[in-house]
Amino acid sequence: MLFVWPVLWAVALFLLAAGSGSSASRRLAAVSFFAGTGALAAVLDLNLIPALAEGAVRDRWEPPLYRLQAAASVSSYYGVPYAFLLFALAFRPVRMPPALRRALPVVLLLPIALCLLLTPGYTERYPVSFDIVVWWAAPYILYGSAHILALHPRRSPLSPTYWIVCLAVVPPVLFLMVMSYVLPSLGMLRMWVYNAWVASLAVAVFLVGLFSYGFMGVRLLVDRRRLDTTWRAVGAGTAILNHAMKNDAGKLRLFGEKTKRYAERTGQPELLQDIETMLSASLHMQEMIARVHRRTGDLELRRTGVRLGGLVRATLAALEPQLEGVRLRLELPAREWQAEVDAAQLGEALSNVVSNAADAMRGRGGTLTVKLSEGRRELVVEVADTGPGMTRSQRAHALEPFYTTKGGGTNFGLGLPYAYQVMRKHGGTLTVRSRIGQGTTVYMALPKRSVRAEPVASSRAADKREAGLDAGH
Repeated sequence: MLFVWPVLWAVALFLLAAGSGSSASRRLAAVSFFAGTGALAAVLDLNLIPALAEGAVRDRWEPPLYRLQAAASVSSYYGVPYAFLLFALAFRPVRMPPALRRALPVVLLLPIALCLLLTPGYTERYPVSFDIVVWWAAPYILYGSAHILALHPRRSPLSPTYWIVCLAVVPPVLFLMVMSYVLPSLGMLRMWVYNAWVASLAVAVFLVGLFSYGFMGVRLLVDRRRLDTTWRAVGAGTAILNHAMKNDAGKLRLFGEKTKRYAERTGQPELLQDIETMLSASLHMQEMIARVHRRTGDLELRRTGVRLGGLVRATLAALEPQLEGVRLRLELPAREWQAEVDAAQLGEALSNVVSNAADAMRGRGGTLTVKLSEGRRELVVEVADTGPGMTRSQRAHALEPFYTTKGGGTNFGLGLPYAYQVMRKHGGTLTVRSRIGQGTTVYMALPKRSVRAEPVASSRAADKREAGLDAGH
């Protein structure tokens, strides 16, 4: 317990600091905090209080430490099931009226308040009245666990978080329920000493998941801050470069035109040809840096009401010439969704992702799947190709500006970074999943709340249908 207590509190602080302010992160932090208070009570009971020397030191410190132990023990017994149920409801939101949503945390406190008022106070043998507390604590934990396990996300950016919660959160809480509530209510006391081993294993799973896949958006937040910092630096650099190039290009054109008139007037065809080449090169340089600057500058959204299914279809229709030899499969939900987005920039972002997927399969053929799916909290555009895939290193750098695995002087490695920034501006995310030999999938997730998405009547039934578009024909 001496190890478990600080680690659980450290996890709670980490979730609060890096959890992007989400309700689920805050409530999971509360679960970890209250579990840590239980470990603190055990440390006081097993280590600190017995270690006090006899005499004045013991007389001075034992009463306040005993009161701290009592407070920590009671808060843990009451706090863990309450915080866990709130976490489950935040992790998998339930539709309910706003008034009920605000009142629910208070309503769930009623059993705790009644137990505090009507049951005997803390004692070392019976910190709480287990035979009474178990009747609300166990249902809170059981319902919360069932609610989480019923989510069953399929292929989506939420999948790693879901499975880490299923391994690192749900089993330890269920184990705690048995050891700290069910068995004590049957007369088997102090079974909580076994919780330390399960808590240690849960923390290990949590840390592995955190650094491997991210958890509750934490790793995503760290990566996002790094990418945003890089993007701002690139944007500032290209703005300065664009300004300098524009001025210098203007001077080149001014003196070039002057020299061109001189060559024409004096009848020097070789000099005239050289000047034309110089003017063409200066114009090309200016266009290239302006193109980079447009992609890396600060994006300003012009939101309008757009039907997402129609936007996806229009984007793919414009890319049809690039999809030669690629079989396109389009899957849209049965109902259309309208959202307030910047149609031009979102369409450009999707175009970049689809173009990358098509380039990955160029010359070898394959299937490109574009799917718009609806979840409880978000709408996800999924672009999957059957190309060669990316290594772990390539995937880690895929969203960095100017990183590219393609040859050619016109590719700046800004397609995916630009798409990522467009999704960020809309309050969404862009996630890349890829394995060598299994292709690449890009998930573009738009939270319904941030884009004010609403279902509308669909103009055509398109549930898991093929677009009927084979670009090779």
